[in-house]
This record gives sequence, structure tokens and C-alpha cells, in this order.
Amino acid sequence: MRRSCFVLACLLAGCGQAPEPGVDTVFLNASAWTLNRSMPTAEAVAVDGNKIVYVGDNEGAQALAGAKTVSHDLNGKMLLPGFIDTHMHPISGGAYARALSLNTFGTVDEWVRAIADYAAENSDTPLIFGYGWLSTTFGPGGPQRQMIDSVVDDRPVLIMDEGFHGAWANTRALEELNITQDTADPVPGFSYYKRDENGDATGYLLEGTAGLAMQSLNVITQDVVVDGTAYVIDTLNEYGVTSAYDAGTGGYGDELNQILSRLEKGGDLTIRLVGSYRPSGPDDVDVAVARAMKWRDTIRGDNYHYRFLKIMQDGTVEGRTAAMFEDYQGEPGNSGESVFTEEEMATMVVGATAENIDVHIHALGERAIHEALNAIEVAREAHPDSDTRYAICHIQVITDQDLPRFAELDVIAQSTPLWASYDTFGEQFVSEDQFNRFWRFRSLKDLGVRLTWGSDFPASGAGMLGMSPVVQMEIGHTRQNPGEPDAPIQPREAERLDLESLLRGYTIDAAYQLHMEDEIGSLEVGKKADLVVLDRNLFEIDPYEIHQTKVLMTILDGKTVFEAGM
Repeated sequence: MRRSCFVLACLLAGCGQAPEPGVDTVFLNASAWTLNRSMPTAEAVAVDGNKIVYVGDNEGAQALAGAKTVSHDLNGKMLLPGFIDTHMHPISGGAYARALSLNTFGTVDEWVRAIADYAAENSDTPLIFGYGWLSTTFGPGGPQRQMIDSVVDDRPVLIMDEGFHGAWANTRALEELNITQDTADPVPGFSYYKRDENGDATGYLLEGTAGLAMQSLNVITQDVVVDGTAYVIDTLNEYGVTSAYDAGTGGYGDELNQILSRLEKGGDLTIRLVGSYRPSGPDDVDVAVARAMKWRDTIRGDNYHYRFLKIMQDGTVEGRTAAMFEDYQGEPGNSGESVFTEEEMATMVVGATAENIDVHIHALGERAIHEALNAIEVAREAHPDSDTRYAICHIQVITDQDLPRFAELDVIAQSTPLWASYDTFGEQFVSEDQFNRFWRFRSLKDLGVRLTWGSDFPASGAGMLGMSPVVQMEIGHTRQNPGEPDAPIQPREAERLDLESLLRGYTIDAAYQLHMEDEIGSLEVGKKADLVVLDRNLFEIDPYEIHQTKVLMTILDGKTVFEAGM
């Protein structure tokens, strides 16, 4: 006993300092939605280090407080797990974050004026680069190089569309790319140069040709990517996002470790980032799984790990490249294209399943979705004990026959709620039956399918605002433009989704998709301290006010990464 007292006296005298009692942080008087079904709500949460150590009532949290404890009285404000964006492109999007951003729902004249204004404001920039236009606004012919030539003809201009599946170039850009009448299309009907009746390129580049143009014109440097990605991550934190899935790096695979390491060392990687390897086309089928395994083993850090296989199976409805079961309206013979045959798709999915690699498949059109489900069915039969999880992303048009297969095969349905506001532009290219099968969120939920949500930034069509989960959730709930109760409702109205399902798709179900539900996604003891504080309770306000909700604080690993003031 004397020895114990001596040791204690020594510590207090300066031989060493005993740790101060008490947890690091407590949140009191909260309207906490835990996303834990065994305890759905709570009024207090305590955090110590990077872990949640208590969820319950105020009294229990206060009992853990000590002299060092920081206490936040939320006064009824909403406390949630940090939001998780389950499909975006933070690295490739970072490359464009500071570029010209067009208003997706503007007119052609407005876009041309915006290009002219940006060129005038950036007179020393040797190349004008931007994104955001919507192909359907131009009509069947698509954008024309002469439109940009009328305002900028002294330097190349390349503007990506809102979905980053097409590019609009001026004549100077086509000249630098050496695109002539003799230039071959990489994949006729899918990845190609739009041409006029004389065979000359119109300035509309679709799918792979758009990416090739960006690469050839050297529009992006590593410094630009690092700076822009840091800006994207700051914006994600401002919107309450603490984790994200990178659904494709846009050709930066060779530099990816350098980019991510620079962000991490600079203190700018303030999200958990899970990413994927994406085969570029049929030539990569035989090596896709091996490369995904190599990325899984080598592209990882404290806050990032690229361990998925991402497969892109079709294009977009707007570009008339999404794979359908019937021809697009006014385009006989064009029902879109599948990037891979069913055999090629199955080869990759079965191979990934054998190695317990999670699979994420881009499929918008009903035929592409059908093909993806077929490949997953083959993989499940081949490897019934595999730990692989499957998600089909975007899921714009689903047949009645394929709806129940999502549940039967335990496939995650991933999408972007923002797109479920009335699609005036896409309607003209599909049949009435297909249009009434857009975004079948409620039908999937009622079948027991796990739904997850992401912004698809920068392809969301709403610029940086598209990264906001509260904006996305309002649109998924109303199927209308945010804040507009009189706006047209995207058919079918019955597909409106309840708010809790939307919230789960940004938290615990999103964590499941990332294979991280044991670590993040809910407010539970032992999980990572990733939290977000909102200025209002989403369940207690008018649905058309949800988008006005402000994030007051975002916490990653117990550390505040954004604060607007309580």
C-alpha cells in the first residue's frame, strides 16, 4: 500500500501525469437517429478518441464526462451517423472542380455566353475546359463546333456533358486532336465521333472519344487533380459526408497512389474513401480480376482502400447509349449498346466472386440491368459461399420481370435520387411504358431490396450542390424539383420513397455496400465516431424544406472536419 501511494505521489509530483478522467466529447439534448433498430433514437452520445463509447440518455453521457470533456448541448438538433456517398468520382471530379460549370438546365445560347464569359475572364488559359451541358437540349443532332467557334476560335475548347459521357469541342480542338474524315471510331455506335452529311466531325464526341480527347489535350495535371480533389472533399464535409465510394478514377490509375498519398499527407483526405478498378473495355476482360486484386493489395492508406471491381455495362438514356430492349424513339435500329457480352460480364463477375472482391456494375438501361443480374446469378451459383457483395448502380429503367431478382439475388440497388425529378428531356427518347418504369425505388424497397444513394459527382447535373445528401433526399421523397410542391412529379408517383429509407441509404445501408457496416453507418458503441449535426429534424419539417437543412458540424474519427457554428 505504501508503494502504491508512493507511485501515485510520484506521478502527481511530475514523475508522470495520470490521465485525466472523462471522455473527449459528449453530445447532449440531441434528437439522435441512430440507424440502429434495437435503439432507433437517443438524446445523448459520448465519444472518446475515434470511437463512440455511449449512446443513450443525458444522464448516462454526463456520468462519463470529466474535466477534459467538451460538451455540446444540441438543444434538440438532429444528430446522425456521418453520411456516406455510395457512388461518386472524387478524383476525376476533382480534376474539373474548378473548371467552367454550365447550368445543366440552361439553354444553348446561355451555354455559349457562359463559354464566352469564361474565356474572357481567363484570357491567359491556353485551353478552355468545362462541363455541365445536357445533350437533349440540342436535339437529335447534338452540339455543333460552330456554336463555340462563334465566341472562341483562337484556342481549343472542350466541354464535357453533365454525365461525362460526351464532349462538345470547337474546331480548334478537333484540329489539335487531328480528327478528320479518316479518323476511325473506337466502337462504332457507342464510342464515336458524330459526323455531318459530308462526313466531317460535328464537334460531338461520345463515350470513350470524349475521354480520349481530354487525355490527348492534356487538360489535367496531377497538381490540378490534387487541388481540385481537396476542394471536393471540403465540400463533402460541408454537406455532412464522411465516407465515399469512388466509382472510377477517370484514367488516373497510374498516379492514383501518388494523388491519394499527397492528399493524406497534406491533411486533406478528411473522408474514408473506398474505390475500385474499372476495366476499360472487352480487351481487359481476362485481366480485370487480377488488376482489381493488385489494386486491392497496393492502393491503400490510412483513409483509403481501392478494393472493388467496377464494370461499366452501358451508357446513358440522354446519349441514347443505355442498353434497352426496344429502339429509342425516332432512331430505328438503335437500342443502345452493351459494353460487354454476357459471357464477358460473367467471366469478370464470377472471377471477382471467387476472390471475394465486391462488384459494382453501371447499368441504366433495362437490357444492361438484365445482363448484370444474369452475371450475378451465374456467380452466386458458382461460388455460393463467397463473401462478395454486388451492387447495380443507376438502375434507371427496370423491367417488371427483373424487379424481384434484385431481392432473390441479394443485389444492392444504388442510384442518385436527384435524377428522379421529372425528366422532361429523357422522356422524348423512350416509350411511354419505359418512361413509367424510371427509378423504381419504392417497388424495390417493398420487395426488401437494400437501396443506397450517391451523388455521381460530377455527373449529377447539379454541380457541387449535387453532393448534398439532404437535397438528394428531398427529391427522392417527392420526385419533384426541390422546394417546388407544384412541380411535375416524375412517374410513377407511387415510387416516392419514405424518408427513413433514404436516410438508411446514406448511412447504415451505404456502410453495408462498402462492406463496413461493422465500423460505420450507425450510432452504436464501438463504431467509428463519424457524426453529423443538422440544424433541424428532417422528420419534423415540411418535405419541401428538407433541401434547406444546414449541416452545423461534421465529425470524422472523433475530430471535427467542418463546423458552421452551433
